[in-house]
Amino acid sequence: MRRLQLSCACFIGLATFGSGLVHAANLALSGELGTTGVGAHLSVPLAPTLNARFGINYFDYSFNSSTNDVNYDARAKLRTFDALLDWFPFANGFRLSGGVVYNGNKIDATGKPKANGIYTINGNIYTASQAGQVDGRIDFKKFAPYLGLGYGNAVAPGRGWGLTADLGVMFQGNASTSVSSSGCTAPAPLCARLATDLAAENAELSDKVHGYNLYPVVRVGVSYRF
Repeated sequence: MRRLQLSCACFIGLATFGSGLVHAANLALSGELGTTGVGAHLSVPLAPTLNARFGINYFDYSFNSSTNDVNYDARAKLRTFDALLDWFPFANGFRLSGGVVYNGNKIDATGKPKANGIYTINGNIYTASQAGQVDGRIDFKKFAPYLGLGYGNAVAPGRGWGLTADLGVMFQGNASTSVSSSGCTAPAPLCARLATDLAAENAELSDKVHGYNLYPVVRVGVSYRF
């Protein structure tokens, strides 16, 4: 909740700053909530039925996850910047959108030993003190195409306040994963075996997230034309 309040405060600050820059032009600012987090977008008219839209989206949240061997405390960090073109084929505010997204989304995870203080990794047993800290990470390709549809022409003449919504897909590709440990206190041969077992754990994690190459984008919010 604190992060959500902070994100909303950042949007209010952005809107206050941006209003001084765009007041003299037919530009609009919008604020949204959705699967990309808390977002703010600037809409710029290019033609009567075509707008450009530039935005930033942010949010953090924590959750629990696991593979067959290891339980994790995970933290998703949503960080995207998008540059979109909005085409309005009708006069009712319906739009088709396309563009590119800088995808800074990632998931950081920390392994949790079982209640008896051990890890079982790739069939081998390690105490938590032997293995040290087990960390995992999931990343995506940094530039992703976006296609979607939506509602709301924020820069329509006489608009003022309005509603905005997006429904689309970000083509983020298959994730890249890594699993490693730090602070192994076991003898060198055991630490070497742990590294091999963590490579197997990484392969399992990669299989778990394989196929999540499409990221659904659902957003709703309000806009204001200056």
